Amino acid sequence: MRPFPRLHLITDTRPGREPLAVVAAALETAGDQLAVQVRVEDDATDRDAYELAARVRALCAEAGATCLVNDRLHIALAVGADGGHVGALDLPVAAARRVLGPRAILGATAREPATAKAAVDAGASYLGVGPAYATTTKDGLPPPIGVDGVAAVASAVDVPVIAIAGVTAERIPELRAAGAHGVAVIGALSRAPDPAEAARALWDALK
Repeated sequence: MRPFPRLHLITDTRPGREPLAVVAAALETAGDQLAVQVRVEDDATDRDAYELAARVRALCAEAGATCLVNDRLHIALAVGADGGHVGALDLPVAAARRVLGPRAILGATAREPATAKAAVDAGASYLGVGPAYATTTKDGLPPPIGVDGVAAVASAVDVPVIAIAGVTAERIPELRAAGAHGVAVIGALSRAPDPAEAARALWDALK
């Protein structure tokens, strides 16, 4: 069984972004050590979500990488993804685990130890923890928890903690020192002039 991926890429489907090109660039760098989480805008149709997820799943399968789907777990099942991720306003973790089954990867969002422990007890395989830093990629996020907040969650659970929001290559060492297994990025790659180069910088910092 290969180690749980340290670099997680969340697709950016906002206007002007090229999610498949960014996924391909990240896969070129990290290969089977990458996890791609397919996330679409709230107003995207299930058909749009399915078509993107199916294409990402195919790219991941070719590279041996992990494919997850955010929120829309029926899409994860439909495309044969490796699992899914649920946030605070999505299905409860226990319900998501029942949907995906016992062997699928299931991520959950947490920002403090109590909710982190509850998510793990309910069946989460890993935790997306943050926002670690301020970010403009997603609206409506709570205040950043900082490195200390990431450390508090990481010390409270025994599953991989993936720090998210505002992550850059320069910030990875302090996140890893705080106990984060890895990081999840969106804008760090989707806004980069050269996503492949940006992915290499992130990957080098995680090694």
